Amino acid sequence: MRIRNAFPVFGLLTTLALAGCSTNSDSASVDDKGAGPTVQTAQIFNDAYGVTKDAGYSLPAIPIDRVKPQFRRQVVSYQTTERPGTIIVNTRERFLYYILANGKAMRYGIGVGKQGFAWAGTAYVAWKQEWPTWHPPKEMAVRRPDVAKYVEDGMGPGLSNPLGARAMYLFNEDGKDTLFRLHGTPEWASIGTAASSGCIRLMNQDVIDLYSRVRPGKGTSKVVVIQ
Repeated sequence: MRIRNAFPVFGLLTTLALAGCSTNSDSASVDDKGAGPTVQTAQIFNDAYGVTKDAGYSLPAIPIDRVKPQFRRQVVSYQTTERPGTIIVNTRERFLYYILANGKAMRYGIGVGKQGFAWAGTAYVAWKQEWPTWHPPKEMAVRRPDVAKYVEDGMGPGLSNPLGARAMYLFNEDGKDTLFRLHGTPEWASIGTAASSGCIRLMNQDVIDLYSRVRPGKGTSKVVVIQ
């Protein structure tokens, strides 16, 4: 299903670029920024990245020893005034926090937008989709002719789809599509880098876990993105 009523929101949003949620060969790695001052690790899910059977697909195992420990899924102490169920995305740290009760959060490593495709603001998850179809915008096809064939009909679900195993679609307070997504990626090595066209990407095994926790709706799935 393709949303067609999207329009620009928030100051730093590069809208038509964001809809692509893809990457190319000029992905740039970043320095290790650590966990920041707000967290204390309680549990790391190192065993969560094996071969995963899902909806008829077989997600390959991620060589988790090649992913920096801070970017692996883990429960951390996290003090915030936001209520449980809120998602806080810290693009500078390359972390996504799903707020739990009692001062805890589930933390995931993420890949973020390249310079020029950054975004910050408050939104909510309006809807979510398993194994989504990817529709790159025409503007992305101009930059990357290799994706032009997917502009009209899209790239169907699959292991090589840039949106990965799950996608969550963010709308603003007025109920309009921001073109900003939280989604999976087959490119696990891009986690911790600024590589995408604006969307927030997670390892597929992590986005499946996050997806299972999120309840779409304006009052149940607030998302705060900070730079």
